[in-house]
Amino acid sequence: MTSSSSTPGLARFNALEEYAAAAALHEACASSAWGRGLLARRPFASLADLLAASDAVMAELTTADLAEAMAGHPPIGRPKPGDPTSSREQRGMAGASEELKEEMLELNLAYQERFGHVFLICATGRTGEQMRDAVKERIGNSPEQEREIVRAELGKINRIRLANLVQQEDEA
Repeated sequence: MTSSSSTPGLARFNALEEYAAAAALHEACASSAWGRGLLARRPFASLADLLAASDAVMAELTTADLAEAMAGHPPIGRPKPGDPTSSREQRGMAGASEELKEEMLELNLAYQERFGHVFLICATGRTGEQMRDAVKERIGNSPEQEREIVRAELGKINRIRLANLVQQEDEA
């Protein structure tokens, strides 16, 4: 798949009825403002254009929009049953020791108590130890610093999910 030209999957996404495209985008990110922002920019000429639009909309999200997006993410190490996307993304925790899983649960709870939302990180390709170290490092951030880190991490997650959406469409 190239990012410089339209793919069959991207063409199908562009042609979806608005409700179907909105549902597909909601699967990628729970922020309704993000989904509306991308819908308003359709059609996309290339995957690169879709990803750039995602980044632009992500930069505009309010604190409430970010909270809505984060509400769609389970805690690290505890993907929701029947959520293959989060399970795949958090694969690095799957083989973690019980001790690491327990430590991550405690860190998740401390983080959530401090910031009022789940610890969000682009977990794809990260080990359980890397995620643990990241939460330990980030828990000392100010709420403002953390909000911008969360925005960047959410942007990374959305890019991966959008690319997967278009690729899955190509394989359909």
